[in-house]
Amino acid sequence: METIHKIGRRKTAVARVYLSEGKGNITVNTKDLKDYFTTGTLQYKVNQALMLTGNEENFDVSVNVFGGGITGQAEAIRLALSRAMCELDAENRSVLKPEGLLTRDPRMVERKKFGQKKARKKFQFSKR
Repeated sequence: METIHKIGRRKTAVARVYLSEGKGNITVNTKDLKDYFTTGTLQYKVNQALMLTGNEENFDVSVNVFGGGITGQAEAIRLALSRAMCELDAENRSVLKPEGLLTRDPRMVERKKFGQKKARKKFQFSKR
């Protein structure tokens, strides 16, 4: 099996995932998964696509991720892994789709407008 390369995005985070046969090692930016994502929730998010398809021990995953915060990065990796699982076996799609793992979340930070403090917040108004 050759290496499968997929990209996932979330907010401003971009994750490039390289999937190859192995023993289940996941490296993120040359660090181990548990060192890069310290909380259990984020580790679960990254592993979710592999767990649902039953492939935790079958593949080595190498990830390059940049931009955004750690939650956005974890969700970008999750989307890329889900896409890779679908390319690997088309039947995985029926497992991942109902869980919402193949949907690219379109929510982005709203831009700041001029004459305002933030996107929606205004400067304090003084009547007198």
